[in-house]
Amino acid sequence: MATWQEHLGISLRFRDQGFAEIESGDLLQGSEKLWGAAAHAVKAAAEQRGWKHNGHAYLHRVVNEIVAENGDRRLNDAFQAANRLHINFYENTLGRDQIDDIAQIVSTLVDMITDIVQDFG
Repeated sequence: MATWQEHLGISLRFRDQGFAEIESGDLLQGSEKLWGAAAHAVKAAAEQRGWKHNGHAYLHRVVNEIVAENGDRRLNDAFQAANRLHINFYENTLGRDQIDDIAQIVSTLVDMITDIVQDFG
């Protein structure tokens, strides 16, 4: 099982890879990498707190718990946006402009959770 630091590192790596994939024109791979960045950021917070995070339902619960901790509902909205990228990987329904917009939201989510895990304790 990965540590919270490893999950955070994966999140940051996937975020960079996601933006690179989108820039190269591979919108599906970019979508999935950015979903992965969001998921691993959430996993970092969950692992740090000893919460389950092995599945989509648990990830949504973790986001709700983090929102309960800090009161910032933007986290939930951003995670829902990231989930749209995950769906896009399979359905290919989002255009480049939509993906670009959501990519920025996911990047902010990763930054917010990075701050949360670094300040935890």
